[in-house]
Amino acid sequence: MGRRLRDFWQRVSEGIEIRVLWSQFFSEARDSYSLYNHEVDWDALKSKSRFRQMRGAASALFWAMLLKLSPARRVFLLIALVLGILSLMGGTATTNHGQVETHPVSPVIPMAMLVFLLALELADRVVMKRDLEIAREIQRWLVPSVPPQVPGFDIAFISKPANTVGGDYYDVFPLDAERPPGEGNPLLLVVADVAGKSVPAALLMATFHACLRSVVAGANSLTEIVVRMNRYACSHSLEGRRFTTAFLAELDPATRVLTYVRAGHSDPFLLRASGQFERLDAGDLPLGINPNAPYRSSEIHLAPGDLLLIYSDGLIEALNEREEEFGEQRVMDILRNAPPEPAERTLQRLLAGVQSFTGQSRQYDDITAIVLRVA
Repeated sequence: MGRRLRDFWQRVSEGIEIRVLWSQFFSEARDSYSLYNHEVDWDALKSKSRFRQMRGAASALFWAMLLKLSPARRVFLLIALVLGILSLMGGTATTNHGQVETHPVSPVIPMAMLVFLLALELADRVVMKRDLEIAREIQRWLVPSVPPQVPGFDIAFISKPANTVGGDYYDVFPLDAERPPGEGNPLLLVVADVAGKSVPAALLMATFHACLRSVVAGANSLTEIVVRMNRYACSHSLEGRRFTTAFLAELDPATRVLTYVRAGHSDPFLLRASGQFERLDAGDLPLGINPNAPYRSSEIHLAPGDLLLIYSDGLIEALNEREEEFGEQRVMDILRNAPPEPAERTLQRLLAGVQSFTGQSRQYDDITAIVLRVA
């Protein structure tokens, strides 16, 4: 019997410690409450008495949850709740020739109804999860899985969506696809972040990829690429509500000159071999806001031992259980203390720092980063 209980608990908990399980449950409960909390008009409740505040909040939260179900399931849930209340009260009452007769309601019936309703919701979630996994696989096809081999440079990248699919995009490829990157064939590095999360952002991320690849083929300069990308983004931005921040850089391996355009994106960090930090902060508006916005390029010269980090804001805005942000300073400290090592190792060191800081807190935003180290 004891062994069966241990096997059962192992299967249910997947071997996770009680402390970690409780932390995960608390985090998920907090996220769920935040979802429903936005539908409660707390300002309207402030003027009422404490009892009316509690009753109004409970009513608003109940309706917020109920309306998430389909109409048929709402009715089914209400019936289960009514039967559950009657079972607690001792059943139903009828009169028969002046005498009161009670008909007990078994609590098994409402419990079974609730379990059945839960099974229906889980089935929907499994189907949706399967579709999202397929979408995630498609997203993976759109971005490179292995960095290009460029003489004199070491490149690594990673992207971790907050949900199954995300709105972050990265790419590293030679401008001339017919030749390997190197002398006379510059390398394009891109990190972009579509406003929003999950499926809507993922769809725009896919269109960003398609547009970028088609625009690069006919453009003569990096600024021309960005201008064309902006015009396309403006035509699909829902009047500016779905804008995209982006950082695009053209690297000439022969001269080590990096030409870049920052369109409202987070400032990349450049750690010089001397230990000094520089921010690539020259920039303009995000893509998709103004179709006539001018975009200017800037240049920096890289030297042996330099380290460049291009990232999305999900990295520095990662939150721990106290709602504190990981922040830029922690990123710079990790990069500064990292020994000379492959770019992949530095990237993993950075992600490990984020994971240690956030602990069991849920990831709220996509995290994408490219690390480039000059040999």
